[in-house]
Amino acid sequence: MTIQLLILAAGLLLILFGANYLVDGASSIAKRFGLSEFIIGVTIVGIGTSAPEMVVSFLSSIQGKADMAIGNIVGSNIFNTAMILGVTALISPLVITRSNIRKDIPLNIFVTALLIFLGLNFTIFGKGTDQLSRLDGIILLGIFVWYLWSSFRSDSASDDESPIKQYSIVVSVLMIAGGLAGLIFGGRLFVNSATEIAKLFGVSDKFIAITVMAAGTSMPELATCVVAAFKGRGQLALGNILGSNISNILLILGGSALISPLSFNGMTIIDLGMVLACSLFILLSAWCFRKKSLDRIEGLILVLMEVAYMYYLISNI
Repeated sequence: MTIQLLILAAGLLLILFGANYLVDGASSIAKRFGLSEFIIGVTIVGIGTSAPEMVVSFLSSIQGKADMAIGNIVGSNIFNTAMILGVTALISPLVITRSNIRKDIPLNIFVTALLIFLGLNFTIFGKGTDQLSRLDGIILLGIFVWYLWSSFRSDSASDDESPIKQYSIVVSVLMIAGGLAGLIFGGRLFVNSATEIAKLFGVSDKFIAITVMAAGTSMPELATCVVAAFKGRGQLALGNILGSNISNILLILGGSALISPLSFNGMTIIDLGMVLACSLFILLSAWCFRKKSLDRIEGLILVLMEVAYMYYLISNI
C-alpha cells in the first residue's frame, strides 16, 4: 500500500509539471499562428490530455472488458464537466463565446445524446441496441474527422484574449511534447496505482472504471484547466474540456467499438442521464444564469453534482 501511494504521488507531480508546460506551449503556438486558444484547447490539448482515456479504453476493448472501456469514458466525461469545469469556474469564471454556444456546446450535447441513443437497451422506432457496433464506431470516427476539419476551417483568434508569452516554434513544440509526455506517463502511474489500491477493497470493474480510473485518467484535464485558470486562459480550459469530452466519445469510444463491439449492459439510466445532464448544464449556464459565462455559483453547482453522483455510486456498491 505504501509503495502504491508513493507511485500515486509521483504520478500527480508529473501531471502538474506536464500541465504547466503544455498550457504555456499551446498558448504560444496559438498566438504565433493566429489560432484561438479555444481551438488549441479542443485539438492539441483536448486530444492530448485524453491520451490516458484512450490507452485505458483501447486496452479494455482488446481484452473484452466493455464495462471498463465505456465506464472509463462515461465517468471521465462526467468528472470533466462536473468536477473539473466546476473547480475551474470557482478559481476564475469562464466566458462562453458565441461560437461556443452556436457550435461547440451543442455538438458536445449531440454526441453525448448520440452515444446514449446507440447504447440503449431498448429500441426507438426500431433503432438502438444494447451495444456500440463496429458500424457505430465508424460513424463516430467520421463525425470526429468532420469536427476537426470544420473547427480549423472556421477558426480565428480573438482580439480580447489576454497577452501571451511567446516562445520560438521549436521551444513551443518541445514544451507541448514534454507536457503531454508528463501528463500521459504521470496519468498512467496515477491510474495504475489507484486501480491497485481500489482492488484491495474488492470493488467491481465498472465501479473502478467510472470512479477511480475515470478521475485518474482525467487528472491531465484537471491539472491543465486549473493551471489555465490561474494563468487567465479561460477559453483554453473550456476548449480542453469540450474537446476532451468530444474526443472521448467520437475518437476513443469510436475506435474502441471498431476494435470490438462494446456492450452497454453495465451502464444504468443514472450513469447515462448524468453525463447528458452535465452537457446540458453548460448550455444552461450560458443563458439562464449570468449570461454567457460559467461563474462561481454554477461552478459550485457542478461540483455538488459530482459529489452527489459519487455518493450514489458508493451507496450502490
